[in-house]
Amino acid sequence: MEDLEAEAFLADKAYDTNELLDMLKEADIAAVIPPVKSRKEHRAYSHELYRARHVIENVFRALKRWRGIATRYAKLTASFIAAIHVRCLFLYLPVHTT
Repeated sequence: MEDLEAEAFLADKAYDTNELLDMLKEADIAAVIPPVKSRKEHRAYSHELYRARHVIENVFRALKRWRGIATRYAKLTASFIAAIHVRCLFLYLPVHTT
C-alpha cells in the first residue's frame, strides 16, 4: 500500500476497516467504500464511483468464465496475459461463428 498511487480506492463493505481507511487517508487516496451498518458514524462516499466498480466486477466474471483463465493453465506469465488479451478481444469485438 505504501507505493500505491491512485486517486480513489474502490472496494465493498468487507474492506471498511479503520486501519485501511487510515492508510488511505495518509496516502491521500479517496476511500470509495460503503460503510458497514454497524459503524457508529457513517461517512460519505461517491455513489457514482462505486457504481463503476460493478463494471470491473463484470469484466472479471466474464474472464473467469473461460476455463483456461479461471484455472490458470498457462505456466508462463506471458502466456496467461496473452490468453487474457484474446478473451478481451472476444468480449469486445462482435465475433460471429456461422
